[in-house]
Amino acid sequence: MSHSFHKFWLKVTAFVVGSFGPVFFLGTMKSTSEPARLTLDLLSWPVDGATTYAAPDTQFLSALTGGFLLGWGVMIWCVSVWVYDKAPEAVRKSVLTGVLSWFVLDSAGSIASGNTSNAFFNVIVLLIAVGPLWRPARELASR
Repeated sequence: MSHSFHKFWLKVTAFVVGSFGPVFFLGTMKSTSEPARLTLDLLSWPVDGATTYAAPDTQFLSALTGGFLLGWGVMIWCVSVWVYDKAPEAVRKSVLTGVLSWFVLDSAGSIASGNTSNAFFNVIVLLIAVGPLWRPARELASR
């Protein structure tokens, strides 16, 4: 993969991570909580309607989660724009380490809480978010 493709893929990763933010923000209000409720219902497969957003603590946790995810996605996008050209390998490793850290802790917590299906969904998100960032970009040949 080239540096330009890695830089592009960082934006894909930013979108994947950040797109969950607004969904979970909507879970903070009863009138707009259905997308967040449905997302959690899907991630705790099977979709059975058992997941609710009725508890104020769940709504508050959804606000925190939405904020963190949007912020993390925006940070990855900004790093791809403002830092990548100066330190491509450091940016790649930093984003990769962050995504892998999320994967391990989120998956372990999902399994511990009885939502093993989310760990399987996490594998899909991990593969999309990491994509070609798994390997260093090829250096451009000197002219």
